[in-house]
Amino acid sequence: MATLTRAPASRRGRQGASHRSTVMMKIAMAVSGAVLLAYVTAHMVGNLKIFFGESSFDHYAHWLRTIGMPLVPREGFLWLVRAGLSVAVVVHIVMAVLLTRRARRARPVKYVHRPPVQGSYAARTMRWGGVIIALFVVYHILDLTVGVANPVGASGKPYTNVNADFDHWYITAIYTVAVIALGFHLRHGLWSATRTLGRQRPGSERMFGAIATGYAVLVTAGFLSVPLAVSFGIVG
Repeated sequence: MATLTRAPASRRGRQGASHRSTVMMKIAMAVSGAVLLAYVTAHMVGNLKIFFGESSFDHYAHWLRTIGMPLVPREGFLWLVRAGLSVAVVVHIVMAVLLTRRARRARPVKYVHRPPVQGSYAARTMRWGGVIIALFVVYHILDLTVGVANPVGASGKPYTNVNADFDHWYITAIYTVAVIALGFHLRHGLWSATRTLGRQRPGSERMFGAIATGYAVLVTAGFLSVPLAVSFGIVG
């Protein structure tokens, strides 16, 4: 007569705790990603002010530095935003690393023959896309925030600095590669977040995939419209 054996209670407890911590890591990654998503969207919309002319774009940049005055010092609001974004970035990266390591430990022996996996290109390139984005963010800060990497670096003249950047084809090329990587990252990240936060139902994956793709294309086009407009003489 066959008998059923059950895993020891201590093992089941460890497995349950590990599963709960994995879920919490995924939630932390999704929430931090949502914070970054909100910023990326606002930043993209703000960039489009350049199409309204130099005075409009420079006024917008000046307004960002005076939000909350005199309740907070000049650029005080911006520094609060930067601090919040820094925390979100650190949490997002740390959770990604921890989840990747945990997934590898779950299968310590490599496949002898691994069959092709049905997955999107964005899903397979999330890691390198994240590296490209991180490196670009550092360059972008040095270029248009600090000004040391900008060809002109004119203080208080963001319109002039943006045009100085994209008058050079290689800067436009760098920006284009980074924005395309961001688009892939956003598409897969947004789709994954809906699964992590439990918003997908049977049969709805195609709809959420279409929404994620549409959003990623919209953001990518919005960001790329500025360097391309400068490069082709539409702005400047």
